Amino acid sequence: VQLQASGGGLVQAGGSLRLSCAASGSILSVNLMAWYRQAPGKERELVASVSKGGTTNYAESVEGRFTISRDNAKNTVYLEMNNLKPEDTAVYLCNAQIVPARTFRSYPYWGQGTLVTVSS
Repeated sequence: VQLQASGGGLVQAGGSLRLSCAASGSILSVNLMAWYRQAPGKERELVASVSKGGTTNYAESVEGRFTISRDNAKNTVYLEMNNLKPEDTAVYLCNAQIVPARTFRSYPYWGQGTLVTVSS
């Protein structure tokens, strides 16, 4: 089982980016999916999460600007980021609670991280 993230890059302040993260492998179920970020010298923080049923949760700093969504058929989570600010610059990591086939237990998996740089 692995998570593959994509979509980071360099954007000017006020711009937009869309991140994707797909889970692959022998999977029985994908439960909570989330995006975290870690800026240089700072602790990792939760940006947004979405349950299998679609319930979302956002950090206060991104509320109203970022939208998390998922496609359960594709085991993929997205993060639409609008009105980006320089303080959004960070490595963005996807996380998912996955039940691998034949285990019937949920484990946390992390993607490799994708860099988002917002210039002023």
